[in-house]
Amino acid sequence: MQNEVVSREEWLEARRALLAKEKEATRLRDSVNAARLALPWVKVDKDYVFETPDGRKTLADLFDGRSQLLIYHFMLGPDWDAGCTGCSFLSDHVDGALPHLNHHDVTWVAVSRAPLDKIAAYKQRMGWQFPWVSSFGSDFNFDYHVSFSPEDLAKDKVFYNFTPMQPADANDELPGLSAFYRNDKGEVFHTYSSYARGPEELIGTLMILDRAPKGRNEDSTMNFVRRHDEYEEAAKAPSCCH
Repeated sequence: MQNEVVSREEWLEARRALLAKEKEATRLRDSVNAARLALPWVKVDKDYVFETPDGRKTLADLFDGRSQLLIYHFMLGPDWDAGCTGCSFLSDHVDGALPHLNHHDVTWVAVSRAPLDKIAAYKQRMGWQFPWVSSFGSDFNFDYHVSFSPEDLAKDKVFYNFTPMQPADANDELPGLSAFYRNDKGEVFHTYSSYARGPEELIGTLMILDRAPKGRNEDSTMNFVRRHDEYEEAAKAPSCCH
């Protein structure tokens, strides 16, 4: 389906009207960012231990000498054969950002409940470099409401995205992003978490598609996405010479 075709003057009028909305959205985003930075913090008193390629590490260890830690709750359960497609899509955008994050005092780590050997195999398949550790045997995923036991899913409600939801709409693993701060005394604080479509702005491909003529061209949220090694080769564009 093709949009209405108009004169350049009519297009400019419509574009300026959209520009006003885009500026409004930018100002709103700035306001939301300021409110996010102003959120109160919660001290993390529980001792969480993770399996890493360098041995067992605590949550404080994951900061890797920096004061800020972003943890991506990657959906890869202990009995899963492969990582979540959507989480994989987001993670495709991380490696290029790592030098910038690290030099801005921010460490990025993915955390999954899958055992470390399964994480390592999938990470190698995808060709990623970012740190990825296992919380298997820890309460971490459950405490941050991204993993649900069979007993949880048998209840009337589960708690996800700060809201009770129907277990039929949940899963044993769900995505999210959590932020932590470590002060000079070594104390760790939980500062922020975001779930569902909250981390969507981290997916640069979606931001690019939003500016393409057909946009995301999806029937449901990210239904077009595949793991980057699962796309079928696109048919060649027809040549005007044949």
